Amino acid sequence: MYLFRLLKIIGVGLRFGLDEFLRGHERVSGLHTVLRVVLFWRRFSVPRAVRLRCALETLGPIFVKFGQILSTRRDLLPEDIADELAKLQDQVPPFPGDDAVTVIEHAHGKPLNEIFRSFDRTALASASVAQVHLAELHDGREAAVKILRPGIAKVIRDDLELLDTGASLMEWLWTDGKRLKPHEVVAEFGRHLDDELDLMREAANASQLRRNFAGSPLLAVPEIYWEHCSTEVMVMQRMRGTPVSRVDALRAQGVDIAKLARAGVEIFFTQVFRDGFFHADMHPGNIFVTPAGQYVALDFGIMGTLTPTDKHYLARNFLAFFRRDYRRVAVAHIESGWTPPDTRVEEFETAIRAVCEPIFDKPLKDISFGKLLLRLFQTSRRFNMEIQPQLVMLQKTLLNIEGLGRDLDPDLDLWATAKPFLERWMSEQIGWRALIRQVQEEAPFWSTTIPQLPRLIHRALSEDRVAPLQKQVESLQHQQQRLRRSLALVATLFALSTALVALLFWLR
Repeated sequence: MYLFRLLKIIGVGLRFGLDEFLRGHERVSGLHTVLRVVLFWRRFSVPRAVRLRCALETLGPIFVKFGQILSTRRDLLPEDIADELAKLQDQVPPFPGDDAVTVIEHAHGKPLNEIFRSFDRTALASASVAQVHLAELHDGREAAVKILRPGIAKVIRDDLELLDTGASLMEWLWTDGKRLKPHEVVAEFGRHLDDELDLMREAANASQLRRNFAGSPLLAVPEIYWEHCSTEVMVMQRMRGTPVSRVDALRAQGVDIAKLARAGVEIFFTQVFRDGFFHADMHPGNIFVTPAGQYVALDFGIMGTLTPTDKHYLARNFLAFFRRDYRRVAVAHIESGWTPPDTRVEEFETAIRAVCEPIFDKPLKDISFGKLLLRLFQTSRRFNMEIQPQLVMLQKTLLNIEGLGRDLDPDLDLWATAKPFLERWMSEQIGWRALIRQVQEEAPFWSTTIPQLPRLIHRALSEDRVAPLQKQVESLQHQQQRLRRSLALVATLFALSTALVALLFWLR
């Protein structure tokens, strides 16, 4: 099966002329010449980037997803390919409703009519890993039921092995391959797919995000009906709203589009910097808007996380960018260890200024974050800056935010919207508020540790812990006594020598 899949991938690659990407690599130049002779009849009128996108769509949903992730790695791809891969849409035909019922009954171990009062066998939405059906619980609650595709786990496992093989090929062919960490990118992609294959994890993600935004007027997250969830089936509250991409319909409902765009930016930065836990698949198909202008989040299979160090580093850089303090950006990169310590700060600062300065004072419609990221990655390669795989999802989300912002309000000033939020967050991290919060966080630890101090001190001074120190003290005392005896001997010899010299002088 693995060999068949590999042969299919090779066949699709030759069909769409992907061997063109091997040109210029001396290690396979002979193979490329052979292919040109054997496949002399091939003629392509469409650009290579379009052919690559079509090939990924032909290979199936997992390769489509990988293409979406790869489109965020503009350090790895030429601009034309990155732009084309960003167009990939994960639209997959649904599997039969009877198969969905079989999965549900197997997961719950009982007939469908004992689980739901009603169940719509026609899928409401279908994606690469799962699809969604509408249902009604016996207590009258409306529900959305997400069901894994039968056999999808094996397909994903096999495709990930092939992608990892491709990563090895990339490292072998490209001089820059190892620095760009393709194996780590595939591994990151695999971890997120593992999360999507366990719907209990996705349910937990949704529950966490719902708790983070409890009572928020900006974002609504569906409630999880845990008693009906399993690794293959997730049942949650049915949410109503208008897809965020239908801007005209939202205007007709009286939604303030400019305010909605600003709220989207605030939601993103709140997830990233306050919580370090963010929705990493924020394309328009996963976002609804209520008539009151509140966002509704859907599909929680891909979530990103950031450590406190990552958050602090990113906030410092964002603020420095907004303030046009490019030296601070350069220093932050060096201090974080992402750039070699011997990097010349002045030279790095100048390079960053050349990339970022042209974008300021422009509305969102006049800024291409894709091109900005591309130039930043080109700069990073020049200064041997290592790419951080843990931020791949954040890069993808930033590009999604760009697309969403353009659809809602092309005149949105992203800088002016985000800067006050980041400044407030930073003040909470390094000011007196941060001190109070840290004291509150450490108080439970102190309350249990302080009463134990006498016992801990007594234990530290116990004989078994003092013995090594006591031996060292005795050794030093012994050496000191020997030194004193040696000095006394030297003094005695000196006195005798002086007396002898004086006696000889007197006898003379």
